[in-house]
Amino acid sequence: MKILITGGAGFIGSAVIRHIINNTSDYVINVDKLTYAGNLESLVDIADSGRYFLEQVDICDRTKLDRVFGHYRPDAVMHLAAESHVDRSIDGPADFVETNIIGTYTLLEAARHYWLTLDGPAKQLFRFHHISTDEVYGDLAGTEDLFTEKNAYAPSSPYAASKASSDHLVRAWQRTYGLPTVITNCSNNYGPYHFPEKLIPLMILNALEGKPLPVYGDGQQIRDWLYVEDHARALYLVATKGCVGETYNIGGHNEKANIDVVKIICELLEEFAPSASGYASLITYVKDRPGHDIRYAIDARKIEKDLDWIPEESFESGMRKTVEWYLNNKGWWSRVLDGSYSRERLGNTKE
Repeated sequence: MKILITGGAGFIGSAVIRHIINNTSDYVINVDKLTYAGNLESLVDIADSGRYFLEQVDICDRTKLDRVFGHYRPDAVMHLAAESHVDRSIDGPADFVETNIIGTYTLLEAARHYWLTLDGPAKQLFRFHHISTDEVYGDLAGTEDLFTEKNAYAPSSPYAASKASSDHLVRAWQRTYGLPTVITNCSNNYGPYHFPEKLIPLMILNALEGKPLPVYGDGQQIRDWLYVEDHARALYLVATKGCVGETYNIGGHNEKANIDVVKIICELLEEFAPSASGYASLITYVKDRPGHDIRYAIDARKIEKDLDWIPEESFESGMRKTVEWYLNNKGWWSRVLDGSYSRERLGNTKE
């Protein structure tokens, strides 16, 4: 297969590309605008593969998307390109509306018009896989209930609202135009190559540098944590075996309060790189984020039953791998922190 992946230089997208190149015989076309969150150094290990192609293209640019579809003629699309940081969406929502809503619309139209040119088995087998988030559901009031695929949408942040909008567009293009789409909504991801503005890498790197570990409010917000390589396996399964028109929730079965996540990071760092004063002493409580959801938790029984997927990593094993990776890959994250990663674009752009 030839799979067109948008946002393939991002955290989850790069994990998906590494998984496909390393574990299948499929080809990947990485379509990425290469904004601040796109880091081609996350793909350096597979960049020279003859089955990997890079196209620096904005998904809002219909003309360039049409060229990419016409040139590579993909069998499937995996749409991961998105603005994704909640704090940034609060400070500047316009980029989230542009990329997550207008960009998804533009990509859907490019994919639909390409799909209409296909015939026979190629048209029947084509898939448009939209990767979304559990944040579209809002938060859970109780301690036992879980997000299922039938939960009503109630997004709290501009980011979540923009992703909810993109989900609705994808469903409408399937219902109205017959475009063969499938949607996944995932819980919080973590693992190697995670951009340092997100909770887990931020805490690891701040701790190593002796900086405060800022925790919103009382730190009791609960998230379901999913190791990114488990997520990559699930996404490939859905793209290749998921049923048209279906939604699959993907979670890690690892509900943790934010403060407990930070304490676990401190404990692991004490084990691997002991500090004189103790990393936990760096924990600092800060003013809570506006509209901060209290609890997310995914019911992933549908994807387990239908596609035989379960996460391989527990939170303990995944966090241990994650902390060790950051300790052993200072070159990667130091170039992110000083900005040099964005000045030295790696990869192979092929026509």
